[in-house]
Amino acid sequence: MHSSTGEQSGSQARNVTINIRAKQSQRDLIDHAAKVQGKSRSEFMLESSYQKAQDVLLEQTFFGLDELKFKQFVALLDAPPTQNDKLRTLLKTKAPWD
Repeated sequence: MHSSTGEQSGSQARNVTINIRAKQSQRDLIDHAAKVQGKSRSEFMLESSYQKAQDVLLEQTFFGLDELKFKQFVALLDAPPTQNDKLRTLLKTKAPWD
């Protein structure tokens, strides 16, 4: 996939071309899904690709901690949950799928 960098928003004119090659079966499936949603192939592909790109980047979120903050963070993760009525009720409630 070829593209230039830069974020597109609804108010900006589309001025960058993205060209890709696909198998006939892939194109047919994309066309069918686009039709179901009442979109053109280009609209469907752009929205789908853009959403997937956002998801991938959000999964890569990094936050740094100094040694003291990291130890505090790990201690909070390792500590047993604070006992409270809501937690007890939740743990006693039968799951809908059981």
